[in-house]
Amino acid sequence: MRAFMMDLPVIILLHLTLMEIQASLASRVSPASGCPLGQFPCGNMSECLPQALQCNGHQDCPNGADERRCGDNAGWADLFGQTLENTSPVEHYFLDECLLQEYPESCACTNTDVECVEVSLQDVPSISPNVTWLSLRSNEIQVLSDFVFSEYSALERLFLQNNSLQFISQHAFSGLYNLKRLFLSENLISSLSPGVFRDLHQLEWLMLDHNPLSILSQDTFIGLQSLMYLSMVDTLLQQLPHPSFCQHMPALDWLDLEGNQIQTLNFSILKTCSKLEVLLLMDNRIRKVPENTFQSLWKLAELNLSSNRIRELPRNTFKSLSKSLLKLNISHNPLVHIHPSHFRHLTQLQSLALEGIEIPDIQTTMFLPMKNLSHIYFKTFQYCSYAPHVRSCKPNTDGISSFEDLLANMVLRVSVWVIAFITCFGNLLVIGMRSLIRAENNLHAACIKVLCCADCLMGVYLFFVGVFDVKFRGQYNRNALLWMESVECRTIGFLAMLSTEVSVLLLTYLTLEKFLVIVFPFSNLRPSKLQTGVVLASIWLLGLTIAAVPLMNEDVFGNYYGRNGVCFPLHSDRQEKAAAKGYSTGIFLGLNMVAFLVIVLSYSSMFYSIYKTGINATDLRSRLHRDVAVANRFFFIVFSDALCWIPIFLVKVLSLLEVEIPGTISSWVVIFILPINSALNPILYTLTTSFFREQDNLWRTFSVM
Repeated sequence: MRAFMMDLPVIILLHLTLMEIQASLASRVSPASGCPLGQFPCGNMSECLPQALQCNGHQDCPNGADERRCGDNAGWADLFGQTLENTSPVEHYFLDECLLQEYPESCACTNTDVECVEVSLQDVPSISPNVTWLSLRSNEIQVLSDFVFSEYSALERLFLQNNSLQFISQHAFSGLYNLKRLFLSENLISSLSPGVFRDLHQLEWLMLDHNPLSILSQDTFIGLQSLMYLSMVDTLLQQLPHPSFCQHMPALDWLDLEGNQIQTLNFSILKTCSKLEVLLLMDNRIRKVPENTFQSLWKLAELNLSSNRIRELPRNTFKSLSKSLLKLNISHNPLVHIHPSHFRHLTQLQSLALEGIEIPDIQTTMFLPMKNLSHIYFKTFQYCSYAPHVRSCKPNTDGISSFEDLLANMVLRVSVWVIAFITCFGNLLVIGMRSLIRAENNLHAACIKVLCCADCLMGVYLFFVGVFDVKFRGQYNRNALLWMESVECRTIGFLAMLSTEVSVLLLTYLTLEKFLVIVFPFSNLRPSKLQTGVVLASIWLLGLTIAAVPLMNEDVFGNYYGRNGVCFPLHSDRQEKAAAKGYSTGIFLGLNMVAFLVIVLSYSSMFYSIYKTGINATDLRSRLHRDVAVANRFFFIVFSDALCWIPIFLVKVLSLLEVEIPGTISSWVVIFILPINSALNPILYTLTTSFFREQDNLWRTFSVM
């Protein structure tokens, strides 16, 4: 709305005022305010709160100061965008009558404004020359011929977005000496003639976004001395015109080139853009940024280089921006190294985004020189411990762990102990009972005890997770990186993987053994004692090998077990090394899925064979009856396998497809779903069997317990 819309100078004034407020806020929440490093005051109160409680959505200060001014408004893009969204082609005055003598009947007229939206226009209509606002959005106009707007010298705003514009004549905008806003977004413009904007001396906004525009002539912008805002989002621009992009736009202070194909960026391109305050270059193909690229941008307040292909930044890349830069975003670039000197000179910086970037040698000295920094964004929340003077650090959790605790959720913190106890107690009880009571089949009993030993390791793993959760309670973020890199984390991850793989392999072996006995009852295929011993030893050796291989070469596998707080390599992400991703995929979606399918197919075949075979021999029927009883019990074991492994398969597949999986799902899978087999196997294998139910005394004892 023209009557109420803020002009650009007003926006700049608000922007500067906002900067002063934030600078004041930053000074109030600095460690110099009397709070220890890593804590911030509750407004003017003497009480201090840690970084984790700032801007977490919950009011922890009595006066609510911890949840005030939490928005990252260091740049003025959000404010400008809101203003643009609220811009309406129809203005509201005290008098709504039309002051134009001529305009199309299908259009709406208010005072000197005309709105012709979605009325299937194929050409620019005839309108009275005193029109000041003309909206031709969402029509079917394909060509703008020479001098088509020459009669409308009073026109200030022209909306042509979302048409089918393919060609704009060189003199199409001739005569528009008072035009301030020109919107050409979402058309089919592939090229612009040199000097096409020659008469637009008062133009402040030029919107060329979402056009297949790939090449610009250096003379395209001749005449745009007053241009302040240029948007060319998703125009497929491959390079910026030389010798300097701003040569004919000396007043340009906002340049948005998001989503193009720009590969080159250097000092000669930007050397005349001295008034530029906002430069948005995210989602391009920039590979290299020379050290002096931004040397002439002494007023630049916001710079966004995210989602490019930059692998290396010279140490003094941002040195020339030390007095002006307030917001810097270099997220999601394949940077191989972040050096402390990259940010040493940015003393005015208030917002820094480093999302998606690994910083293996991160240290506190990288961020301390930025005394005014109020918002910082990392790849993982564990990095936040290296910026304790920054009030708002994101992310503050990975879904598994939080700033305070290794296990972020209270339910998880309690459940890990409960499930660990059930798993260890149940398996140890079965081992003891199987050792004290003489079994009908000693070899089978030996296999069950070996399986219980493997399952018991899962309980040990959960106990250690609980122990370290207690150890780091309230201060996990200070120890997160050290914990995930520690020998303890790798050891319990090794135990969890060993338990999982030995259990899967043993279940597969026991299933195949029963398959041979039931499907081929007349054959002599029962394994001997020696064969059983060799198989069990081989399974343990294979399990140890699978769990140990990732620990043998960290250069190839990286920190295989230490990618999260619970030290289990289930979820794959973009930063995971190719060898580690391939290895975990081979284990979870290769070996374990094949084992699961073998178990399912074997039991299906067993039940089909039992149903199909009609045997009248009493002694044989009696022998089969015992085997069938065992097979029935194993059916429930297979069912528990399905409950355990199908969710794990799904999580692994989704992570490989780079589908965003909340960390909370991964934590529930590791704490609740992964131990299902280990917790239920003692009951399914032993405590509900007819043989143990016949042991009256022991069964009564178990029932009382």
